[in-house]
Amino acid sequence: MRNVIMWNIISLDGYFEGTKPWDLPFHLVVWGEELERRSIEQLDGADALLFGRATYEGMAAHWPTATGAVAERMNRIEKVVFSNTLDAATWNNSRLVRGEAADEVERLKRSPGKDLLIFGSAILSGALTRRGLIDEYRIGVAPVILGAGRPLFAPSEREHRLALMDTSMTKTGCAVLTYRKAG
Repeated sequence: MRNVIMWNIISLDGYFEGTKPWDLPFHLVVWGEELERRSIEQLDGADALLFGRATYEGMAAHWPTATGAVAERMNRIEKVVFSNTLDAATWNNSRLVRGEAADEVERLKRSPGKDLLIFGSAILSGALTRRGLIDEYRIGVAPVILGAGRPLFAPSEREHRLALMDTSMTKTGCAVLTYRKAG
């Protein structure tokens, strides 16, 4: 069975973006050679990226004109975008899925292949967390307190227990925490 892995960078106070969509300058505080290498390794170990509409639109606006090893992989890999409002998914190798995202992710997990990655996509991540479909959470904590913004994890109806699998620190001060579902 394929693993669904969520990767996000958050501020120390738990925000994955500032007060406006794509308000991400705090990512630059921790970006460097180590996170670039980690991004390449994650993309090489995956078959597809899973996105909600907002994250897909932001990524599709940025990556097609970007250059470098990460950009090459982002543009090449399959992208599955979950949206009931988007008209089309036109970024290279993208497909649009309407309806219940968790049902399609369950199907994808059972199909042969490599890992499935989620970047950003807090609403999608929340829906998949509620259904127990995210196998691993990789969270980079930037040494920045934003004070306001959009939290990565919205309030939930129940607790989700995780087990810490790994920790590492980058030279730029990013604490990378890797958790798996407990049990």
